[in-house]
Amino acid sequence: MLAVVLICGATALASCSDNADNSADSEKNKVVDYSIKNNWMRQPEVTKDVDAFFVYPTEYDDPAEGAPKFADINEPAMRIPAESAYRKIATAFEDCANVFAPYYRQGNMSYLGKISAEERHAAFNSIPKTDVLAAIDYYFEHLNGGRPFILVGHSQGSIMQSFVLAEYMKEHPEYLKRMIAAYVIGYSITEDYLKANPHLKFAEGADDTGVIISYNTEGAGNGNNIVVLPGAISINPLNWKRDDTYASAEENLGGFIFNEKVNDFEKVPNAADAKIDLKRGVVITTSKAVAPEGASSPFGATSFHENDYPLYYFNIKANAAARVAAYKKK
Repeated sequence: MLAVVLICGATALASCSDNADNSADSEKNKVVDYSIKNNWMRQPEVTKDVDAFFVYPTEYDDPAEGAPKFADINEPAMRIPAESAYRKIATAFEDCANVFAPYYRQGNMSYLGKISAEERHAAFNSIPKTDVLAAIDYYFEHLNGGRPFILVGHSQGSIMQSFVLAEYMKEHPEYLKRMIAAYVIGYSITEDYLKANPHLKFAEGADDTGVIISYNTEGAGNGNNIVVLPGAISINPLNWKRDDTYASAEENLGGFIFNEKVNDFEKVPNAADAKIDLKRGVVITTSKAVAPEGASSPFGATSFHENDYPLYYFNIKANAAARVAAYKKK
């Protein structure tokens, strides 16, 4: 389950005012202790000379009356499905990196769907961001050991990575110098966001480093999509170009698609083609490997939001390796 109601505008990411309700303000001051290993979904044995820091999408949704507005850090209803998100996204980086992944207190989707956009922005800027920034600060101080790293996120996880990039990396240019790439997928990076954060840059090709990689996947004729913002920009996950050059499914090294019959993910050859719609700033596909979101989805009827990573999984895996190699060569 993804951050359907949690998306805030790109220009607001670095400037959302911290005016969440009193309970959120109170909880914000109770920073999660990331020295406790149980507060990490993954804290692997270090076997590689590169790390990845993964922030998973929203997995907590409790519509019950009186349900918490934010998940407890130990909430099973968040932790259990977060494992599935790790499987279909973060495993693409395991061959080239030690993947670290913190748990963090997420907003209850049912609560966030009932409040205004401004209140949602403030909620984002309170407990979830506090935890993610605390987690990455602990990671750099105690776990990273000076290794270069990759940032990885999807949907709400990408919003959190946008905070990391805009705020934390601005304050810590010594870490930013070691960033190989940031995969901020399933949420729009916009021209305005980049203008507001001149210390950041967007990828231009397959192996540039220190860059942001971002796109949202749709079918043709998609309607309103809450993760596609004005001024959105994308890179093609097959040919790694910024223009509208078409990449056929033959260029797709394989998707990593969930098969309900076997209750597991499996490799699907040539899972999707890709072409950037420059006007919308999204990737368009004609894939039949999975069904689009459907008419009731806030991402639009022909969106493939849930499968932004899975449709291009093995190309992303190869691209991460290529960027690591390019960084080491430099």
